[in-house]
Amino acid sequence: MHPSSVVFLVWTILSVVGASVVLPRAEFTIPLARKRVQSQKRRVFNRAKSGDKLPLEGAAFESEYLVNVTVGGQNFQVILDTGSADFWVANKTFECFALNGTAIPDPACKLGPAQFEPTLSPTFELLPNTTFHIEYGSGEYLTGLAGFDTLSVGGVSVAHQEFGVPSEVAFLGDGISEGVLGLAFPGLTSVYSDESGTHLPYNPFFVNAVQQGAVQNPYFSITLNRPTLAQQEHDPFVPDLGQLSLGGVVPVPTQGKTVNLPVIGYAPDANGFFVPTLNTSATAYRLLWYSVLVDGYIFPGSDAVVTASNSTILDSGTTVNYVPSPVAAVYNAHWATLDGESGNYVVDCAETRPPPPFSVVLAGTEFVVDGKDMVVVNGQDAEGNTVCISGVQDGGPVSEGSTFILGDVFLHNVVVTHNVVDPAVYVAQRVPY
Repeated sequence: MHPSSVVFLVWTILSVVGASVVLPRAEFTIPLARKRVQSQKRRVFNRAKSGDKLPLEGAAFESEYLVNVTVGGQNFQVILDTGSADFWVANKTFECFALNGTAIPDPACKLGPAQFEPTLSPTFELLPNTTFHIEYGSGEYLTGLAGFDTLSVGGVSVAHQEFGVPSEVAFLGDGISEGVLGLAFPGLTSVYSDESGTHLPYNPFFVNAVQQGAVQNPYFSITLNRPTLAQQEHDPFVPDLGQLSLGGVVPVPTQGKTVNLPVIGYAPDANGFFVPTLNTSATAYRLLWYSVLVDGYIFPGSDAVVTASNSTILDSGTTVNYVPSPVAAVYNAHWATLDGESGNYVVDCAETRPPPPFSVVLAGTEFVVDGKDMVVVNGQDAEGNTVCISGVQDGGPVSEGSTFILGDVFLHNVVVTHNVVDPAVYVAQRVPY
């Protein structure tokens, strides 16, 4: 399926807490597909220098949204990920490796059917003396060339886009997706000097789209539609389940206030761990993810839980919400069972009672998560029975460096618009659907 683009020239005025802001409607809107993942979730580690540490792990169950792209005249279907920054597609000559470094047959990596062939692109340019190397919390990694080429997403084309072409692949794919399109900040990119090992940040696709004038406005917006429970369970691939809009706000109905949230950056603490901070003057300060401040959560029993002021990533590449341990425990006590082996809160797939209500408070505004998003299919057990989990999972204890995640379970219910020039996130409640 090739992406289609729709041009919108009207402007939308959105009411923002404490102010009023004018955001343009999207210049280009691209449909998204959705695929189910059986493998472990991969949260990217940034290793800008050997001492940098980011204490953020991944999850063990995911579904992800796909977008069609063209690079060097070659077409690919890749994961759309606001929680990473690199664009990569594997080299046609890639070799597959186990996590222990042992070479294994290429089909074991389960990459999608297409890989990039640099020699077939008249516009590909190698970036010499560098290596693309990305690592994930699951232990998976990809290593190979870094280079430049023309990258097109929908109707937006960027010339000389830097990207990764890994040839050493220790990665368990799904047989469908052929790479990743990351939309986070340059500080999270994964190209390094061969001589010194120094991190060499570069501009991701949409930042370059703005700088090259491919879009008039520095906003991209994402709407992720929820699949049915039956689609989660039976369909590994579902087309047309969302939209990526470039240059403005995605054209879907919203209600209530739209809040404007500053993006939280990161800086190393005394131990070298990168921790959230709003101090833009901090030593080695950088923007990594679309992290925002969550005021709190509202659910039965939430009055007894301190939930305020948590740095939280809005991440299209993560399915469930990873919240502070006390929040997950109290919320799930109403309807879920903690599985001691996996550490997941498990629910009955056939439960007919509605899940307990759950809302997220951002900038003093409550955003409601629909109960239909709270039952998430998580594959099958050893006997072949479908396993379901709660949409709210334990993201760990609250500490100075804690960072949590609001994934697709939350994002199904809102429109999120990102400003990459004056880093901010705008969140609006979708009309129930």
